[in-house]
Amino acid sequence: MTQEKWGLLRERLLRVVGQNSFKTWIEPLEYADLQDGVLLLDAPNAYVGTYVNQHYADTILHELKLAGEDVRRLSFRVAANAPDRPSGAQTQAESLPESAPAAPAVQENSVDPAEALQAAALDPRFTFDRFVVGKPNELAHAAARRVSEGGPVTFNPLVLYGGVGLGKTHLMHAIAWELRTARPELNVLYLSAEQFMYRFVQALRERKMMDFKHLFRSVDVLMVDDVQFIAGKDSTQEEFFHTFNALVDQNKQIIISADRSPGEIKDLEDRVKSRLQCGLVVDLHPTDYELRLGILQAKVQQFGQTYGQIRLASGVLEFLAQRISTNVRVLEGALNRLFAFASLVDRPIDLDLTQDCLADVLRASERKTTIEEIQRKVAEHYNIRLSDIIGPKRLRSYARPRQVAMYLCKQLTSRSLPEIGRRFGGRDHTTVIHGVRRIEELKATDGQIAEDLEILRRALEA
Repeated sequence: MTQEKWGLLRERLLRVVGQNSFKTWIEPLEYADLQDGVLLLDAPNAYVGTYVNQHYADTILHELKLAGEDVRRLSFRVAANAPDRPSGAQTQAESLPESAPAAPAVQENSVDPAEALQAAALDPRFTFDRFVVGKPNELAHAAARRVSEGGPVTFNPLVLYGGVGLGKTHLMHAIAWELRTARPELNVLYLSAEQFMYRFVQALRERKMMDFKHLFRSVDVLMVDDVQFIAGKDSTQEEFFHTFNALVDQNKQIIISADRSPGEIKDLEDRVKSRLQCGLVVDLHPTDYELRLGILQAKVQQFGQTYGQIRLASGVLEFLAQRISTNVRVLEGALNRLFAFASLVDRPIDLDLTQDCLADVLRASERKTTIEEIQRKVAEHYNIRLSDIIGPKRLRSYARPRQVAMYLCKQLTSRSLPEIGRRFGGRDHTTVIHGVRRIEELKATDGQIAEDLEILRRALEA
């Protein structure tokens, strides 16, 4: 090999790795010698040599093979007085000696990659027809629907973000299912950011980076779930950034999910944040009462096919939608447990069974709403004094608000009936039971009571 051939190789590498990567990592290298299948390159410092050996060796060897050169490995020579790192270069977790294998330098997690790759299958339950749409997620749903049509790329990437259990993964799977059904000719690749990292590490270990690059640069739609996982993992972020750029340049669709907005992901490189923010970034807001109730109603229809006909008392779904508000997965899991328990013991599902079966879930999901807050809100709503709510007066103008307050205390707190009674002027728990049942009856027949309960519930949840 000659200096002239090295110059031609550099021109090919410029087209393959892109201008930024070429300028930072390839351009500083100089041809030194080629003996016994080992290409010796002069590097400005040990850091550049180590980084190129880890990230670009396979690419360089592949291009050399295409050029007809018999080169089996690379070696790097550094001047004795060279600095450890180039000025302005990104820092890595550690530098390896030239002879060390690549894997330890980039091994960013200890989980077996073979196990992780098996998790890339799509969940058959996560389809659009099983996704309940409400105000908190309607924009995300509409954007996902648009992308799933597989038409011209209108926003790239689509980034869906939100807390745990709000439907990000459901929408990601739904998009993939829809694309694979409606556009089977498209190469759709769905995986988690964790799986992306494992495939990257595996490719480095097995010296198959060209296969890795070909796999991820040949897809029509790339879907990466939970991208926050690669934050702080420099090598993986580097490769993700280049993969992202290559696909965008080819006008290929990218869909990303995260647990927070890209700008708020700690230890995510600024250039990656910038790329993620250049498309459509959509927030899945926490669920409201109406959406939670709709999800429960949809699940009841599905569970009916699994558990058979189980009588569900009025008010149970409303109770669950009020009490379990932070996580849809917990909400669905609670309903599943409830149906399974009722099926096993052959009992209808009423509020008593619900509270017994889901005592631990309800405690964990307990709101900060207190009995005192409920009493104050009810007194304000009905324009009476707090002492009248708690006191002994039995006039209807006081008794009905008192019963409303007792009902809300049972619905919105996990306090026992005896304790609720004590907080209402030392009343017996049977008085509380009577008050709660009376309000449940009136709620179904008296529109004003139903409206009062909804107004008070919203005020207490705000």
